[in-house]
Amino acid sequence: MINNIDFSAPIAQELHLSSHHVANVIRLLGEGATIPFIARYRKEMTGSMSEEPIAAIQKRLEQLIELEKRKESVLNSIREQEKLTPELEQKINEAKTLQEVEDLYLPYKPKRRTRATIAREKGLEPLAAQIMAQNVDSVERIAKKYINAEKGVNNVEEAVQGAKDIMAEWISENINGRNRIRKIFHLQGVIKSSIVKGKEEEGKTYQQYFDWSEPIGNAPSHRVLALFRAEEEGVLKVKINVDDEFVLNSLDDIFLKNDNESTAVVQDAIDDAWKRLLAPSIETEIRNFYKEKADETAIQVFAENLRQLLLAPPMGQKRVLAIDPGFRTGCKVVVLSETGALLHNETIYPHSPKSDTIGAMRKIKSLVDAYRIKVIAIGNGTAGRETEDFIRSIKFDRDLMAVMVSESGASVYSASKIAREEFPDYDITVRGAVSIGRRLMDPLAELVKIDPKSIGVGQYQHDVDQKKLGESLDQTVESCVNAVGVELNTASQQLLSYVSGVGPTLAYNIVHYRDEIGGFKNRKQLYSVPRLGEKAFEQCAGFLRIHNGENPLDQSAVHPESYHIVEKMAKKLNVKVKDLIGNKELITKIQPNEFVEASFGIETINDILKELEKPGRDPRQHFEAFEFDKNIRSINDLRIGMVLNGIVTNITAFGAFVDIGVHQDGLVHISQITDHYIKDPNEVLKLNQKVRVVVSDVDLDRKRISLSMRNIPSKN
Repeated sequence: MINNIDFSAPIAQELHLSSHHVANVIRLLGEGATIPFIARYRKEMTGSMSEEPIAAIQKRLEQLIELEKRKESVLNSIREQEKLTPELEQKINEAKTLQEVEDLYLPYKPKRRTRATIAREKGLEPLAAQIMAQNVDSVERIAKKYINAEKGVNNVEEAVQGAKDIMAEWISENINGRNRIRKIFHLQGVIKSSIVKGKEEEGKTYQQYFDWSEPIGNAPSHRVLALFRAEEEGVLKVKINVDDEFVLNSLDDIFLKNDNESTAVVQDAIDDAWKRLLAPSIETEIRNFYKEKADETAIQVFAENLRQLLLAPPMGQKRVLAIDPGFRTGCKVVVLSETGALLHNETIYPHSPKSDTIGAMRKIKSLVDAYRIKVIAIGNGTAGRETEDFIRSIKFDRDLMAVMVSESGASVYSASKIAREEFPDYDITVRGAVSIGRRLMDPLAELVKIDPKSIGVGQYQHDVDQKKLGESLDQTVESCVNAVGVELNTASQQLLSYVSGVGPTLAYNIVHYRDEIGGFKNRKQLYSVPRLGEKAFEQCAGFLRIHNGENPLDQSAVHPESYHIVEKMAKKLNVKVKDLIGNKELITKIQPNEFVEASFGIETINDILKELEKPGRDPRQHFEAFEFDKNIRSINDLRIGMVLNGIVTNITAFGAFVDIGVHQDGLVHISQITDHYIKDPNEVLKLNQKVRVVVSDVDLDRKRISLSMRNIPSKN
């Protein structure tokens, strides 16, 4: 609410939701509830809304609040100028968009000294009004009255020109005219790019746009961002053009009333207003509109990719030997415990120039035996494939899984303050190897330590609105962390900070209190954490797990506020609470309707039963290992027509990038993903999905690989 305005009705209408449920969401958000908490534990109040519509309500609410704040600011400004009329105030208050408010404010907005301002100072505004009315047969006759050498009006021509300047500004500020031109730009505007002379070599990346044009309304988001980036880099000139004659005719329809001498002067003012004021102003607006629209699409793609990466299947708690590959500097090897603790580190040199293959092999076998290693994780960067070959050539006395792991963002973590605090006595290479091993064990727990923007699963991430991108990605991380749940006694400070209601300060306090008491035995102990009060407990408790704690429900997603319901269920069946957990036979005997209460409806009861059946269930899929073609090492090994195994590493609006094991991802254009039309690659592909692709083109000079997923021959 702002100024006692209830936003629930308009938001409900826009989003096609129940006004009652929207009002409840707005109230919960206002009370400090998070989106994951509302979606999970307040289903009765929201009609079982998922996080997506709740986030949409929050976003629209913020926009409407900003709109009301802007209205208030504009009204105050006009009021201070003593120009606010009841009619204008009503129009501003009834405006539905920021654009409407800004259009109404435009004539009153403080400006730099313009040609129209100078003309007004010369006393020419009444002359402009007379001519604009188009009831004047002799412009010269009335203009003579305004000749005044002291004010700088020396002749009729100067008087008429000043009047034109004032009229041009009036025309440029007319709401009907601006709206009509905006519509023309949206319907007929063409975005056109051309190469800046002398930038042909520097701008080779943008070669396809050296002479490009298409309707702006049809231009896909990635192309808009590419064109604007190239313009920013000084490679391309970019314009959005419309038919000048069509625009001028449209303005004539609005402003020309008669056919006399004054009409011709108004016609000149219209031409000037368009070329000097309206064209650059509206083009800037339109550019901003499509840039914002492109940003929104790119951010959505980035957020969806990040979600899929964070929710990638974890390998789980196993002893891991992780390798950060390298040639000259060697391969950094670390051994991690089942909980990810660093047990050992050293460097081996199996590759040139040292080529100590025998020594490296002995060392790896020794570590595998000494630490009872289950899995070997290998970074997929420089020397990754060669290191994988080396590991697979070793004959171990047991079955071992060797897995290539994406290094994306590992170097960012290695050099971060978080990594330095976690491993103050180790260098960057050791930290990098640890990160590679840990992200195999649990991608979510490890990747939350890295700025989401550095994980590398977006396109044009540096070109979009950074504030909006950051907010969207943080919300995505929060959603993923709370969907999976967090083990309270082992979670890192970074992971805890994304738990509903926690944040960085409380996460720090939780970790320090946990160290003091030697671990939490029950959720109630959270109340003893400094600054963690009733509200924070309500928001976070259900998402924090304590395995082997005093209360068996603490390892589940059942919220402490609902424990009494489970106790009633157990009493009804004459068993203990712990006997219910995981016991499907007992759970099926429970009649949900018997336990409905005023604050806990059937949705909550059903959620509790699902959780009791599989307490602390992980929504992520099971981990599966993946191998690339052993005969393909670099882009030079590729031939058109080859069919290869690949893994999806990035999904964009125009296609998907697939790693085929040659240090350079190939692009499967959206038209090559399926045999039928799809609007969005996400309809059929997910990040980390294993796919079969055929090589359709290889550009060695530009290091570009084109792939297709259509008409793939079946495996023999």
